Amino acid sequence: MRRRLRALCLISSLWHSALSASTLALPPRPATALPASQLATNAALLSTNLETREAFVRDQILGGNVPGFLRRLCPVTVDQVAAGETNRLTFYVTPDYLALGSDEDYLLMPMTPVTAQILADQTGCMLPTPKMVAAISAQSSVRLAPQPLPPSPLMTTVPVFQQHNDLVRIQRAKHLASQPLGALTAGDKKDVVVTARLASVTNRVAIYGWPKLDGSNIQPLFVRHALTWVDYSHGIRLVSRQGELNGHPTNLPAILADPQLAPLLSDEGVLSSPRYPVQEGSPPAAGVPPPRWPAGFTPGGAFDECSCELHLPDGVRIVINTPAPETFAPNRPVELIFFALPNGNTIEWTIGRQSRPGDDEHFDLQHIGAQTRFLRHVKTNQTLVVAYLENSLKSWPAWRRRHGNAAIPALIQTVRDLFAAYPQRLVLTGHSGGGSLTFGYLEALADIPDAVQRLAFLDSNYAYETTNHFAKLARWLQASDAHKLCVLAYHDSVALLHGKTFVSERGGTWGRSQAMRRDLQAAGFALAQHTPRPDLAVYASANGQIEFLLLENPERKIWHTVQVERNGFIHALLSGTPGENHGYTYLGERAYAAWMAPD
Repeated sequence: MRRRLRALCLISSLWHSALSASTLALPPRPATALPASQLATNAALLSTNLETREAFVRDQILGGNVPGFLRRLCPVTVDQVAAGETNRLTFYVTPDYLALGSDEDYLLMPMTPVTAQILADQTGCMLPTPKMVAAISAQSSVRLAPQPLPPSPLMTTVPVFQQHNDLVRIQRAKHLASQPLGALTAGDKKDVVVTARLASVTNRVAIYGWPKLDGSNIQPLFVRHALTWVDYSHGIRLVSRQGELNGHPTNLPAILADPQLAPLLSDEGVLSSPRYPVQEGSPPAAGVPPPRWPAGFTPGGAFDECSCELHLPDGVRIVINTPAPETFAPNRPVELIFFALPNGNTIEWTIGRQSRPGDDEHFDLQHIGAQTRFLRHVKTNQTLVVAYLENSLKSWPAWRRRHGNAAIPALIQTVRDLFAAYPQRLVLTGHSGGGSLTFGYLEALADIPDAVQRLAFLDSNYAYETTNHFAKLARWLQASDAHKLCVLAYHDSVALLHGKTFVSERGGTWGRSQAMRRDLQAAGFALAQHTPRPDLAVYASANGQIEFLLLENPERKIWHTVQVERNGFIHALLSGTPGENHGYTYLGERAYAAWMAPD
């Protein structure tokens, strides 16, 4: 257990001091920013068009028009006793609900959960769970009696928001002498929360709380309002994603994703994705672009790249490689590539480098780092980020046998959260046993998420089973032509190692790839065959969505790693795009030689 806690704490190294747990990461309030009383006549704020109003609120907050007292976050501490050990977690929250204006003249501002999620993403925060709301209420030094207004058709309009705000401000003024603004306050609003119940409904907002002075709540957890419902009683309280576990820095989404630690923050068990869906391409605030560059990454190397390292529970190690900071832009999507390592390899071997005397031969085999640099000069409409996934067993099949599949979506989400300010396109890939992680991800979910834009198996689909995987794979492919599948394999069942075969006709990637291809064709996916070279059969759909590259093996060689080394990763990422076969040839000479790192 202690090993697990130490691993979670190491995640904190990812965050820059600008996203400190004790401070809300917003620009200073401009001298020209309007106080709440002057905002009362603003046409955009008073608009009956919800989208117009929400865009205005988002721009005002991200532009810094927020009272100073909301920027200093307050600590809330919770305890858990498990397996004879006490865990103590401190998380940091805004002292009251988000507001527009100044300390002297502010408006507590209800908003949709989508707007709230955008604000949370861009300030290094999240929305609270119901259990967190209860802890905040219990530890608040200012407890206000709720003041519900009579239901009416106008309860969703800004004039009623202002009416309720005035009532709360009068209440709050009675406590200012002993508890100035900035003291933790509860009782003035209901909370918009994240909850496991959102997974079973569509386009809904979850609300909870509004505690009375006796500690009971007016609002039980409720998920029946539409996502666009906003009334005067809703409040947005932000929670820093950073916290402290047993005195060490940690990351709250990782806590929520851990079955043993999630009860610290959730009464509903694991929350693998504690957030509301935000449509890709959501516009940034006017004049205030999101951060170009995720904080906490260390620059270095010959190609102006940056990297960081995560240590997650259950022995998972992740190294994330990004290009130079200037390549990040608000409207350019991040193509987030999850590369699961082959059995027995390290991340450093997989990234590769130019050979030097005394080097282990593994440094000169896959060169995923150099192939990524080649791709970055081809796929210029997105920012390519690679997350290399390793585990302490040096085998993803063995890791899954020990730990199961349930934690894999949370692993993916932990990396995604670092780039939450950007539209994202996910690629799941890997070499050899690394393909097992992809199949574990598929098995952990009811369906493959739309954000997954490409599945690429680099001689790695040993685990494919029609009964376990095909239906999800087919639904994902049918959902969008943008979903692409690329499979590389060779006739491994005839290959010889020390004069003997080492995989069966069915169990090797040749057999599994043929099974996957037949399943797709039987389901109506049309795959035409052509032979770019005598020993290579390519089965591809006319729209470039699906491609199998199956290498015959008359000489009975082992092509397992050669397929990757000879531009296999490049091709797996470019198949079905205009960049396919431009500047490289699959199984040809290394097209990426100029991009190999010298050290």
